[in-house]
Amino acid sequence: MPDAGDAGDARGVLVWPRWLRSGAPFVLLGAGAALATVSADALMTPDRRRATVVLAVAALVLETWWGLAGGRGRPRGPAHRIYYLLRWAAGFGLAWCNPLFAVYALLGYYDAERLLPRHLVRPALFATAVTMAGSNAGGLPPAEGRHWLAFVALLALHAGLALGFDHLVVKDSEYAASRAAALAEARRANARLTQALQENAGLHAQLLLQAREAGVADERRRLAAEIHDTLAQGLTGIVTQLQAAADSPDPATTRGHVRRASALARHSLGEARRSVQDLGPGQLEHDPLCTALEKIVKDWSDETGVQAEFVLTGTAEPLHDEIEAALLRIAQEALANVARHADARRTGVTLSYMDDEVSLDVRDDGTGFDPRTPPAREGAGGFGLSGMRARAERVAGTLNVESAPGFGTALSAQVPLVRHD
Repeated sequence: MPDAGDAGDARGVLVWPRWLRSGAPFVLLGAGAALATVSADALMTPDRRRATVVLAVAALVLETWWGLAGGRGRPRGPAHRIYYLLRWAAGFGLAWCNPLFAVYALLGYYDAERLLPRHLVRPALFATAVTMAGSNAGGLPPAEGRHWLAFVALLALHAGLALGFDHLVVKDSEYAASRAAALAEARRANARLTQALQENAGLHAQLLLQAREAGVADERRRLAAEIHDTLAQGLTGIVTQLQAAADSPDPATTRGHVRRASALARHSLGEARRSVQDLGPGQLEHDPLCTALEKIVKDWSDETGVQAEFVLTGTAEPLHDEIEAALLRIAQEALANVARHADARRTGVTLSYMDDEVSLDVRDDGTGFDPRTPPAREGAGGFGLSGMRARAERVAGTLNVESAPGFGTALSAQVPLVRHD
């Protein structure tokens, strides 16, 4: 079966199959010799016969040398140019002696591109066209004026066809080269895309792991804050009530402290269950934020004996669940801090609804502290000011504290007014 080279070669103007290329010069030289022999009496003088024999033998030696030297299989070099030039000269001389030898000179059309560098191809094609036009016009040199006109017309025809086909081949080669370059670039782009997809898959897996770890850490922080704001404070209240019951000599008073401790225990248990289920504070289940805060302030005042007042400014409206839960927990922690550290006599809690934010202010007239130096419990991992600030920031809010030793404390939390959906 013929291989790919048998189908043609884009490098030549006209291309023979590979199996024919190696034997074609001998076949055409023999065909020219046979035709010249038949027409020798009519077309050739004795001098031309002798010249024909010399040139034919020289051409046969040239083709034999080129075949034995393996020229057709070697990379193109100076030897290929010499071979083409000698073959053209032999073909031109033979066609001069007998026009029918043009069948041998015809080889110049087929392998100029394969044997010569690009800048010599068109001159070689034109030289071959001269030989072919002279043969078609009746031989070289033209005998008279009309033969010259025929020679010029045929030369224009041969040269035009040869150079036109060569131009088409060059364009086709350029197109093939551009397509090959485009395909190579597409393969490189595909390789880069494959690599990018692999990198993206790795990054995606890494981001999923980081998101999972961040979710776990955030859930731990939430549970820790909920435990601090509910169980820890509830247990502190229970301990306080039980100590008061143990120190009281009056049975009625003792029973009252025990009842309050029992109520705190039940409330703390309910809040613990709600925290595990990621539910909002129980105080907000049936009451709006302002009512829940008012009840918390009143209960806190009754438990601690500190005079406390709740004030509402602006028009109250339902807020997003997370906003209300954050404000409620901040208020609870602020009041717990007042009870534990402030030694205050008066406390005020103000909830203010404004155009685009809600503000919660907790003020006391207690001992105060230096805000630049957090209490010891903050450094020990507590959830006081840092916990309140984290809650505010979790809902895109801020928390500010103003205090000084001996001048009380003012805490203000501002959060965006995000209405309930």
